[in-house]
Amino acid sequence: MKDPVTDFEYPAEWVAACRSPALLPDVRRGLAVLTSSGTVLRRGFTTGTTAAAACKAAVLSLAEDEEITGVGITLPCGIAVRIPVDAYRGTASCRKDAGDYPTDVTAGLEFVATAAPSISGSVQFVPGEGIGSFARNTHRHRQGTPAISEPALDCIRRSIAEGVEEADLPGVTVILTVPRGAEVAQKTLNPKIGVHGGISVLGTTGLVEPWDDHLMEGVLDRIARAPGGVVLTTGRIGLRYSRLLFPEREAVLVGSNLAEALRMVDGDAVICGLPGLILKFMNPDVLDGTGYATVEELSTTPEWDEVTRREIAAFQERYPRVRVVLVSRDGKVIGESP
Repeated sequence: MKDPVTDFEYPAEWVAACRSPALLPDVRRGLAVLTSSGTVLRRGFTTGTTAAAACKAAVLSLAEDEEITGVGITLPCGIAVRIPVDAYRGTASCRKDAGDYPTDVTAGLEFVATAAPSISGSVQFVPGEGIGSFARNTHRHRQGTPAISEPALDCIRRSIAEGVEEADLPGVTVILTVPRGAEVAQKTLNPKIGVHGGISVLGTTGLVEPWDDHLMEGVLDRIARAPGGVVLTTGRIGLRYSRLLFPEREAVLVGSNLAEALRMVDGDAVICGLPGLILKFMNPDVLDGTGYATVEELSTTPEWDEVTRREIAAFQERYPRVRVVLVSRDGKVIGESP
């Protein structure tokens, strides 16, 4: 049995040890994760998925006389799901389902979309109150740009377009708000990375991983079992490029749990991925004195090469058998061990 989100092939003994066989169909669909202990943990839905569901439901409700309680969404990872909503006459509400991720500060957060027919035939999406925006210019974002990732924005726009087609509307304007977005954003990293006024709308796959202690047990077991060495990576983009750069090794997504993962490594290993979490793991104070708020900003400056050489050299004094490869979002290697 394979996880369609990560392509991980679950060992037969994990499947045999499953404590909730009735949930195995969800594991096969990618909506849940099976751990080495036999526990099944639900994946949640990202803020991007929640936003897309609210927007599509608002559009569909323009053509319905009855309340809409669920809507179909195709996630950025390609999985089709049905999301509970509450929609009627152009207004829809959807609450974020965090699955079995116990510390998700956005769990239960309400997203509200309002749709109105467009006489001109255009289709417009308008981010409103509670959605954060960038407080300054960066190399990827202009000041005032809504903090919505490209995969999430694509999912939202695609879902609105589907709603317009299903409802047979000439056009529509959809306004999305998050009533408690500004309040909840104070519990996230947004204030530190220069996003103000609300939450970020994110989601590379559309799903939230249940990164709790039980899931980490399964990840650590994978690392210990990996034949021919392992590549540890911190996110979906890193996972993709780790598989391309090191096809002979098993790539394992460990999130921010690099310290625990390295303790399980028996022999040589590679850490590969975007530089943010990796450099912060190697040196939590890497940005001190640089004048930059994020590692991504630092990576576009002339100081980058010197910083990465210094930090990687210091890290390899502690872990001489661990190779480090830092990649950009387009897969270019921007720092690596000598």
